Amino acid sequence: MIIKVCGMRDADNIRAVADLGVDLIGFVFCPQSLRFVKMIPSRAGIIPDYSEQRLKEVAVRGSVGDNAEAGGYGAGLLGRPKRVGVFVNDMPQNIVTRVYNYKLDYIQLHGNEPRETCENLRKTLEPDIKPDIKIIKTISVGEEADIFQYRQYVEVVDFLLFDTKSKTAGGSGKHFDWSVLETYDGELPFILSGGIGPDDVERVKCFVHPKCVGIDLNSRFETEPGMKDVEKLAVFLKALGR
Repeated sequence: MIIKVCGMRDADNIRAVADLGVDLIGFVFCPQSLRFVKMIPSRAGIIPDYSEQRLKEVAVRGSVGDNAEAGGYGAGLLGRPKRVGVFVNDMPQNIVTRVYNYKLDYIQLHGNEPRETCENLRKTLEPDIKPDIKIIKTISVGEEADIFQYRQYVEVVDFLLFDTKSKTAGGSGKHFDWSVLETYDGELPFILSGGIGPDDVERVKCFVHPKCVGIDLNSRFETEPGMKDVEKLAVFLKALGR
């Protein structure tokens, strides 16, 4: 099972979550989100927010350090989680810039992006900028009929992510009725989202669908927006058998 932890931005918190063995770490590039990743220029390039301790170290040294690993969120680490950039109806040139600057492995389109956007992004990024880029398309589910939006993305994305329909950017932290996914009849693998929290271990274990390949964790494992409770995540993942 793929474990994606989304909405991260603090370097030390990212390292701690990565040490839990998660597969994907998501960075939200939507300015309206409370988890929006700001960018700090440095000699190491453009990187996610520093922790306060890291900022103090930078102030003392006068720079981030002599390599990307010193100031980033694990750049250069062997076996690091893959990096996912989450975008909501953003301009393609902004997405391409983030892919390049953050060395993103995945793009997650979390808005109302049409099929053409997915096609154009792949054509732009492959093969020169990111030859093996993966695209995730979020399908917001309020009722069963919403599921079939997926059909317009067949053959242009790699994964779907089913989330709770919401007016807020980047997710709501609320559940939706996963049983409606029984009607999903596509071949694209999907990631399950929708307010999964520490008390949902059995709910996750009991959900079975041949195309479900992972889960997405975010706000219900936070101490504040963008800061994950590493202990709660560790307990949850252990209970899942990770």
